[in-house]
Amino acid sequence: MPSLLSNRLAKRVLRPAFALVEQRMERVTTAFQADLDALHHEVADLRRQSYGLGLLLDQAGRDGHRMPTATQVDTLVREVRAVTGDGGERARHDITIAYRHLVAVEALGAGGLAGTVSDVCGRLATVPLLAPPNGDVLEIGTLHGLFAAALQRMLRRDGVEARLTIVDPLDTSPTREEVVRGNLALGGGNGSADAVRIARGGFGDADVRERISDRRYGVIVVNGDHDLAAVRDLAAPGAVVVLGSDAGARPAGLTGLGRVADSVYCRAAAAS
Repeated sequence: MPSLLSNRLAKRVLRPAFALVEQRMERVTTAFQADLDALHHEVADLRRQSYGLGLLLDQAGRDGHRMPTATQVDTLVREVRAVTGDGGERARHDITIAYRHLVAVEALGAGGLAGTVSDVCGRLATVPLLAPPNGDVLEIGTLHGLFAAALQRMLRRDGVEARLTIVDPLDTSPTREEVVRGNLALGGGNGSADAVRIARGGFGDADVRERISDRRYGVIVVNGDHDLAAVRDLAAPGAVVVLGSDAGARPAGLTGLGRVADSVYCRAAAAS
């Protein structure tokens, strides 16, 4: 039986249908090619943007990259809310601002901040939310001074003008006093003589503790393993005390509030 398509009459009858199919195929192919070209341009744009973001946020020169995932931020929000009792959107808002400060001070300063994105942003957001009793801030162990500068900015957003005291030997490169002071300038401030002071030496030195014992601190950030009883004695009633994961057992007078990322938060006992 001869093929239907070889029949002259059949071909004449089916020619309009073939033409219609060809037109539709051409339109589909043209549309598909346009979509493919648009996708190619979008991918190229994303690659350029990703490269630029990588230069700004990758791990070069610091402990790790600064590109959190949505899941990490959601987890951080839950942890900050659990420690601070925030029931609204303040925690997420402050974490967002903290992340911007983290990126800004590392971009402008010398050196970097120790810790993960979650831990650094958790500290910057949680401390102001816990409403410290005063603006005197003690940081024990500072690395480059960038965390203190960022915390100063976060506290200022809450109307608290921080007075910083930093305890660190500052005897190892690249942790030099001129680097730390330059980075602390990123915190802004009113420029008063007592806005920032550095007590060089170890926290275990009695002379150092004597020099910084002229005030009681509303915020104490402890980096490393230090004498927590001595830390407690420097805390104002109701002070916020932030401990790292390597801190020892808490003495009486420091009540644990919970954990955010790698840090433990405590409240100093109120005045009796």
